[in-house]
Amino acid sequence: MEWGRGRRSGNIEDRRGLGPVGVAGGGVGAVVLALIGYFVFGVDPQTTMNAVQGTQQPAAQEGSRGQVADAEGQFIDVIETSNADVWGPVLAKHDIRYTPPASVVLYTQATGTGCGTGQSAMGPFYCPADRKVYLDTSFWNELETRFGAKGEFARAYVISHEIGHHIQTLTGASDQAQRMGARGATSGSVRLELQADCYAGVWARHAPEASGGGIAITRADIEDGLGAAAAVGDDAIQEQSQGRVMPDSFTHGTSAQRMRWFGKGYDAGDPGACDTFAARTL
Repeated sequence: MEWGRGRRSGNIEDRRGLGPVGVAGGGVGAVVLALIGYFVFGVDPQTTMNAVQGTQQPAAQEGSRGQVADAEGQFIDVIETSNADVWGPVLAKHDIRYTPPASVVLYTQATGTGCGTGQSAMGPFYCPADRKVYLDTSFWNELETRFGAKGEFARAYVISHEIGHHIQTLTGASDQAQRMGARGATSGSVRLELQADCYAGVWARHAPEASGGGIAITRADIEDGLGAAAAVGDDAIQEQSQGRVMPDSFTHGTSAQRMRWFGKGYDAGDPGACDTFAARTL
């Protein structure tokens, strides 16, 4: 994947090096993080809840905002900016005004969020309460070494998936999913996650032209994205972590489903093809 000439908007809040914070003392924020923290690592939501009970509420942190100097941060900036360049005109065709996330927060180990305490073990996540994407960049090593999802495009897929959750906040899909329940093979949570995968595919389809040539995506890059989608399927994570698959506890969809919806978004290039809530078969 080529991205070095991609535009950077500086919509980054860099909290790296500020050190970990105290863990939030439960409540609604803990529940939210328990549900959204399952994205990649397969951490059971109850495990997250147990981790955030009974300790001190973190003090608010404020990182530096704007352009970052390191290549890792610049890559994230380019992908977030590219999503804005893609989704503005794409959603306008559906009479939806796209506004970017408040920021992409880069942090180390743990940080305070509008949803409670974010921790590295949760993987990247989006907090609807403050409309920010949170990412500990050490996650990229886990993505590659534990799940075998290699290549920069696999990382771009993860970032774009989280921005997909921001789009769902704008469209109201997040509220729809909450009403449907958070667990099970056809739950609102699964439908929400598969739609975010589909949105990542839509982004990938339009990114090169939207960047004016600043981003180049090859077929091999798309294969990396499909590989990442497969690696973080509920069935693959459960098989790896506990040796068995339990569909009743699915929150994100199977490997095959995640690949299918990412591919569907890429092939169609239209968020209208991403209506997982109306789909009879996921």
